[in-house]
Amino acid sequence: MTEPVSDAGVHHRFLEGLRAAHDQPALCLGAEERYTYGELHDTALRWAGTLTRRLAGRPRRVAVLAGKNLTGYAGLLAALYTGAAAVPLHVGWPAEQIGQMLRAARVDAVIADPDGLLTVTETGLGLPVLCPDRPGSGADDGPFGGLLPPELADALAEPAGVAPDDVAYVLFTSGSTGRPKGVPLTHANLLHYFAVVDARYDFGVGDGFAQTVELNFDCTAFDLFCAWGAGACVHPVPPTAYLDLPAFVRERRITVWFSTPSAISLVRRTGRLTPGSLSGLRWSFFAGEALKCGDVEDWHRAADHSIIENLYGPTELTITISAHRWSAQISGELAVNGVVPIGAVHEGHLARLLDEDGQESRHSGELCVSGPQLTPGYLDPADGEGRFFVEDGRTWYRTGDRVVRTADQYSYVGRLDSQVQLKGLRVELAEVDNAARSCPGVTDAVAVARPADTSLELVVFYTGERVPAASLLKHLRSLLPSGALPREFRHVESFPLNSNRKTDRRELARRAQLPPGAEESGP
Repeated sequence: MTEPVSDAGVHHRFLEGLRAAHDQPALCLGAEERYTYGELHDTALRWAGTLTRRLAGRPRRVAVLAGKNLTGYAGLLAALYTGAAAVPLHVGWPAEQIGQMLRAARVDAVIADPDGLLTVTETGLGLPVLCPDRPGSGADDGPFGGLLPPELADALAEPAGVAPDDVAYVLFTSGSTGRPKGVPLTHANLLHYFAVVDARYDFGVGDGFAQTVELNFDCTAFDLFCAWGAGACVHPVPPTAYLDLPAFVRERRITVWFSTPSAISLVRRTGRLTPGSLSGLRWSFFAGEALKCGDVEDWHRAADHSIIENLYGPTELTITISAHRWSAQISGELAVNGVVPIGAVHEGHLARLLDEDGQESRHSGELCVSGPQLTPGYLDPADGEGRFFVEDGRTWYRTGDRVVRTADQYSYVGRLDSQVQLKGLRVELAEVDNAARSCPGVTDAVAVARPADTSLELVVFYTGERVPAASLLKHLRSLLPSGALPREFRHVESFPLNSNRKTDRRELARRAQLPPGAEESGP
């Protein structure tokens, strides 16, 4: 077992920022709510000390159940400062699901804001909770339950040391429905990732990072520890900011943007995605869902001084595992179905493609990756069945994504589970999406399958102008085989988004089974 050392943990990146920018803002929650590196560091040490003292020793797992507020951000840092693994959870999820995750991660304590405290209480697990916004309740403040009031006298002198193979994060990939699937990531996983990032980008003290997703989304770690490792400031983006995103970017002096691609459509609908409107951005990153070439072109016209990258990676491979830098001359030629390529896998990793028979393919197939960013395995080993395999002494992860290899680049085709059989015809939903987007008047489109007799049929949801179904069908007949033609088209003002601000395909599939006009009814 490797001995714990003070600089082996991902939270050491915050200490680097602390040394470079002690009195500079590390977190800006609003014009009147800014926290310097020194203030955030002292807060995290105090909270970490309270947990360590009240739990009579170093905790193993600390959940953070809070919104994008001081409790959430300082809570993540405090959890890491104790030497424990941080387990960020979405404060808006039902108590039953939160309880499943707390049990699966074997959490010792929770850092929560008032909403999170209410949810933890509803789980009935009796876990000790540090809720900085609410004082302790005296008699209930025991080490095995109740509130833990943070005390200045409890503050740690410095963060606890950790070993590289200690777990730093536990992330859950199930979203807001389904059985939680816990993915532990070690400090070694994360430090390799950030070594790649540091070599690729030039972040510095003067940068401002837009933080768009919830704290439980793995890409939050990119925002926080890229910014904090460089001495830059993190700016959580509230929903109201999208009403005039260029104004928010200017006022906060944002230079680094990272979001899901759905944000591009959101800004476009406000009419603010105009040439030069985001000229203050130096870097623009997108991840979490397929990034369309047309969306990048629109974003680049607005962020005309920005380098744009499409990042790809499942949680199991630590945040992102590949990157493609947008080039107007090259990217479109490598795109499949109008989707920006995902690039080459990070240094130190191996990649291979498997065809439908599990045989290695040189040109296309399921992407499998092995290397230092690979999780040591799911919390529940049963979740790994069919996902991991060992060959020649290396552990490989099957991503479930189909890609095409061109030179040293990979282009995303689609999920294995997004390929459907329509009366014997194998249809790629991404291909239908791309064809429907090419229809005159259509801005974006998403195809989903619904049951029909003994088979399936397609329903296309689309944004943009209302176009007669006959016109859409006529256009698609020239692009798709007859068996892949959609059965129905439904116009929507915008696509629903899940808690991670990705297009919610599950919700669209649910709506597709409802009568037209009844999409908003139901659960």
